[in-house]
Amino acid sequence: MDLLIVIAAALGGGVINALAGGGSFLTLPALVFTGMPPVMANATGTTTLLPGYIASVWGCRDLIRAPRGMTLVAVILLGVLGGSAGAGLLLLTSNEAFRAIVPWLLLLATGLFALGPRVHRALTGHLARGAGLPGRLGVLAVSIYGGYFAGGMGIVMLAAFRLLGVDDLNVANALKNLLSAVLTTIAVSVYALGGAIGWSHVAPMAIAAGIGGIAGARIGRRLPPAILRAGIVMIGAITTALFFMD
Repeated sequence: MDLLIVIAAALGGGVINALAGGGSFLTLPALVFTGMPPVMANATGTTTLLPGYIASVWGCRDLIRAPRGMTLVAVILLGVLGGSAGAGLLLLTSNEAFRAIVPWLLLLATGLFALGPRVHRALTGHLARGAGLPGRLGVLAVSIYGGYFAGGMGIVMLAAFRLLGVDDLNVANALKNLLSAVLTTIAVSVYALGGAIGWSHVAPMAIAAGIGGIAGARIGRRLPPAILRAGIVMIGAITTALFFMD
C-alpha cells in the first residue's frame, strides 16, 4: 500500500511538473506519510526528478545560450557549487530540525509559485538588463536552495535569469532546465554518498513521474494556464497546512 501511495504521488507529481512545476508538493508528503524520515524523503523525491530534468535539457537544447555578460560554464559552475552546498547542508540537518523547517519551506515555495508571474513582470519592467552581480548571486542562491529543497526553485531560477537580462522566456526556461539538471545531479551524488536516498522507491517513482510527465504535456494543451496555476497553488496550500498541523 505504501508503494502504491508513493507511485500515485509520483504520477501526479510528474503531471504537475509537466504543466507548471511543483511536483514536490505531492512526492515529499507522500514519502513522509509512508514513514520515511523527512531528510531521506526529500533526498529520495529529488532523486526521482532527475531523469525528468535531464530529458527537459535534451528537449530544449537548441534554446540554451549564455546570459548576457556570463558564460554557460559559469552557470554550470554556480549550479555545481550551490547544489553541493545545499545538499551538504541537508545531510547536516537532523530529521527533527528538517521536520520543523519543512512547513516553512513549503509555505515559501507555495508563495513563490503563486507570485511567480508578478515577479517576472516586475523584473521585466523595472530592472536594468545585464544586472550581473545580482543575477549571479541569484543563480548561486537558488542553486543552494535547490540542493537543499527543490520546491519552487524553478520560479526563482527564472527570476535570476531575468536579472541577468534574459528577455526570451523560452531561453530563460531552457537555462532553468540546464541549471536544474546540473544542481540536481550534484545534489543526488552528495545524497548518495551520505546514504540519504531510499533506493527501493526511486525506480518505480521515476517511471511513474515519467508517465505523468507525458500525460501532463497532453493535458497542458487543453487547460488554461491560470486554472493550472490555481490548482497547483491550492495543492501547495493544503500540503503546507497539513504539515503545520502535524
